[in-house]
This record gives sequence, C-alpha cells and structure tokens, in this order.
Amino acid sequence: MSLSHCLLLASALFSVGIYGLLTRRQVVAILLSVELMANAANLVFVSFGRFKGGAQGQLFALFSLALTVAEVAVGLSLVILLYRTHGDTRVDLASEMKS
Repeated sequence: MSLSHCLLLASALFSVGIYGLLTRRQVVAILLSVELMANAANLVFVSFGRFKGGAQGQLFALFSLALTVAEVAVGLSLVILLYRTHGDTRVDLASEMKS
C-alpha cells in the first residue's frame, strides 16, 4: 500500500466524518463522527511516519489518541447529563441547558 493510497483512505474517512457531523442530530452520532475524523488524522500521522521514516508520526498518533480518549470521556459525560436532564440526546436540547 503506497502513501497515496493511505492518504486517499484517510481523506475518505475524514469526509465520512464531516458528513456525519453535519447531518446527525443525536449527540452520540456526532461524537462518533468526530472520532472518525480523529482516526483519519491518526492514519495520516502513521502513514507519513511509515513512508518518510522516523517515529515522529507514531508518536503524534499516540499523543492524539490520548487526547481523543479525554475528549470521549468529557463528551460522554455531557451526553449522560443531557439524557438525565431531558430524557433524550438530541443536539437541539443542548441549547436549552444554557440558562
């Protein structure tokens, strides 16, 4: 598998993530779309690290993975709070939580 194939796969994953982010109304689906985009970025990091030499790409991907885990923990806690408050996880209900 060449570098262009890996980048094409990463761009396809990122595009699917953007589509999910823009079209979904459920918070869990939006979080999954963001995860898909983060994994596409990790694939780019690892691909450049593999084909250009060195371990910097893998280190960036590992650091990005740690940040993604923290983002998921915070996001899921907000989803649980939204569900406990309103009984549903639609994004429209999150604007009501401002007041």
